[in-house]
Formats: sequence, C-alpha cells, structure tokens
Amino acid sequence: MSDKHLSSQFDADLNAVSSKVLEMGGLVEAQITQAMYALNNFDIESADRVIAAEQRLNTMEVEIDEECSNIIARRQPAARDLRLLMAISKTITNLERAGDEAEKIAKRTKRLAEDGSARLINIAEIKLSGEMATTILRRALDAFARLDTVAAAQIVRDDKAIDEEFRAFVRKLVSYMMEDPRTISAGLDYLFIAKAVERIGDHAKNIAEFIIYIVKGTDVRHVSREQLEREALG
Repeated sequence: MSDKHLSSQFDADLNAVSSKVLEMGGLVEAQITQAMYALNNFDIESADRVIAAEQRLNTMEVEIDEECSNIIARRQPAARDLRLLMAISKTITNLERAGDEAEKIAKRTKRLAEDGSARLINIAEIKLSGEMATTILRRALDAFARLDTVAAAQIVRDDKAIDEEFRAFVRKLVSYMMEDPRTISAGLDYLFIAKAVERIGDHAKNIAEFIIYIVKGTDVRHVSREQLEREALG
C-alpha cells in the first residue's frame, strides 16, 4: 500500500495496520448484510447477532487507532505515509459508525417484527438502497486496498443514487401514513432504517475521499464533485 522504505519493519508496520482496516471493513460489511437480512425476513435472531457483534467493532477501532499512534511516535512518518496513517484513523471511525448504523437497523427490525402493520408497507427502496450501500462499502474497501483514486471518484458519484432512493422512500412513506394511520408507528421505524442505510453510503463515500487524500495529498471532503473528480483523475 505504500512505497518501500529503508526499514523493512516500517513497511511491515504499515501493511499490518492496513490489513487490520480491511479486516474491520469486512466485519462491518457482514454486519450490514446480516442487518438487511434480518429486516427483509423479520428475523429477530439475526438482528440479535448484529447487536451482539457491535462491541467487537468498537474494540477494533481503538486497537487500530492505538497502533497508528504508535507507528507515528516510533517512525515519525512524513508525506504520503503520514497521510496514510491519518486517513486510516478517519477510515476506521467511519467503519465503526457504519457498524453503528447496522446496529440501529437491527434494533428497529426487532420492533417491526412485533408490529403487524409493518407488513403493510412496501420497502423496496430500502432493500435496494441497502444492497447499494453494501456494494459501495465493499468497493470503497477494495479501492482503499489498491489506493485506486479512479474507483474512489466513482464511489462518490454512486453515493448520490442511494440518496435518491432515500428521498423516494420518504415521499412514499408520507403517503402510506396519511392514507392509513395504523402504519405511522412502523413508518417511523422504517424512516430511521432508511436514514441509517443512507448514512452507511455516506461513510463509504467518506472512505473514498480519504483515498484521494492519501494519493493526491488534497483534502476533497468539502469540494464540488467536479473538483473532486479533477483531483482523483488528474
């Protein structure tokens, strides 16, 4: 993931911490997949497994952050290596928060499983956006492993589609609740779930932006999509 150094141990340290990020990302991806399975099937056992596994992600975030701090203290990296370690620290924060969103989906699913009116609402947009969010998170992790700025720029573009699905579902949900007051409670739970899915997409987008920062040295978190693409592709 980085240029070779005179110290092979430095390379080993960077590769080890990068591998742990990908391991954590794999766990988050599994959490999201299981949370969406629980929602699609009103499966309380699957929801409980998502909730129980959240602590492992919290522990990994702390461990990886500590490892980054130790590398910085021992090696005093500069330029791209320092950017890599800073981006890793921010990436694992986004992964942990994506895991939090999966936990929220699981908790709301448990409530919905006990609400008969939940089955009256068509949640096709949530299902689709959940699949999209899982996919772009996987692609963001793959782009991180390869430090691929072109792929990162595409992820930022694709996150917009998840936002559009969220807005479409909100419009439909309002209609459901206006036409049938029995769906209001379930509708609010679905709204929280839809928002959680949308935030997962945002976290994947953030990781993609950090990739561009590592490679190009430019912070693109708050720039236009056009400027971000120029940085990524230039």
